[in-house]
Amino acid sequence: MRRTNAAQPPQTTPRTALVAGATGIAGAALVDLLTREAWTVLALSRSGGAADPARPGVVPVAADLTSPDSLAAALAGTRPTHVFFTSWSRQETEAENIAVNSAMVRNLLAALTHAQLEHVALMTGLKHYMGPFEAYGEGPMPDTPFSEDEPRLPVDNFYYAQEDELMAAAERQGFAWSVHRAHTVIGFAVGNAMNMGQTLAAQATLCRELGMPFVFPGSETQWNSVTDMTDAGLLAEHMLWAATDPETANEAFNVVNGDVFRWRSLWPRLAEWFGVEPEGFEGHIRPLEEQMAGMGDTWKELAVRHNLAETDLGRLASWWHTDADLGRKVEVLTDMSKSRLAGFTGYRRTENAFKDLFLRLRSENLIP
Repeated sequence: MRRTNAAQPPQTTPRTALVAGATGIAGAALVDLLTREAWTVLALSRSGGAADPARPGVVPVAADLTSPDSLAAALAGTRPTHVFFTSWSRQETEAENIAVNSAMVRNLLAALTHAQLEHVALMTGLKHYMGPFEAYGEGPMPDTPFSEDEPRLPVDNFYYAQEDELMAAAERQGFAWSVHRAHTVIGFAVGNAMNMGQTLAAQATLCRELGMPFVFPGSETQWNSVTDMTDAGLLAEHMLWAATDPETANEAFNVVNGDVFRWRSLWPRLAEWFGVEPEGFEGHIRPLEEQMAGMGDTWKELAVRHNLAETDLGRLASWWHTDADLGRKVEVLTDMSKSRLAGFTGYRRTENAFKDLFLRLRSENLIP
């Protein structure tokens, strides 16, 4: 494969991208990157509030991915050349996750049969290797670092169902595809269901206000093991790279920052940024859902006192998701060799990704 830069230069032929999940962590980063690269962006979300309508190059689109009729009506007059799918809907069971999330991919691509798509990029994650939430890291798993050539696990998984829908549609409609398996994504998105960076910022802010230690909520394995993460901006670069280089067509790629770290080293540095006392793993897991139980009213009072822009703690923090990530009792580490050999050179330092997010949260008046 020929070597390319992480982000492609502006194209001479105008291109239009549809970003599904444009209000999420990955989707918002894609909208930012694509507009900088002079693409026209159809920013699809349920509310259609993905972007300021006056923002050059961005067209908000309101549609429900679970409704074929809604999508058909919203997209009838559109002609995107590329689709970036970053959306998902959390359900109570994996069977429901499969039914709903595979249908979302199927519905969107069916609504674009008229568009002559060139490429569809699908964001998934490391549950591809670790199993679904119902058996997260508990069943059979490949050795780390996870590699894209590992076979699927012998369990039902909505990521597999989404991939199957993507490949079936590509066969029918004649577009190329890519799958992007991210680790935990660090980025800015208010109201997102899986948001470790903002969750830890909310935890640290409450700890500082209440004079509490900043307690690591996870397992001994996560505290001590080498791990990695994915910055939302890097993920956007990776998806655009694969979507615009013909030599990366019809491939699945892992995508992480490129550095590795241990939480036992990073946790004190995050605590220092907020001016709180760090407390590491001490014999047992201490979930945030227990540590932060009943903090909604405390956050409202804090937000009023500091004149913050968001008084609803649930729109900033997702305790359950961070507990799931940091509570794992297995090492989680990803191999980026396939992307490197194909020419992707993007890199982020994870500590900087966290601190850049904290600075943005402060600049957006979401934390004091």
